Amino acid sequence: MDVKVDRTLDCKGLSCPMPILKMAKEVKSMNSGEVLELLGTDPGSKTDIPGWCEKTGNEFLGLEEEADGVSKYYIKKA
Repeated sequence: MDVKVDRTLDCKGLSCPMPILKMAKEVKSMNSGEVLELLGTDPGSKTDIPGWCEKTGNEFLGLEEEADGVSKYYIKKA
């Protein structure tokens, strides 16, 4: 994905609900329009993160899955 990332949050090895809680805290501290890249390994995040974005009005830009099992999620703050 060709996205300009403003911050990266490493949530590898964390299980639900920790990636969502950490992401929510990080997004809250960001400016409108900034993009967060979240690195995670929890399979539940594939539905949790887009759902959280929909509920909170933030924009889910997409997901990239790496060969090493790490997923990269891109979230744009509303």
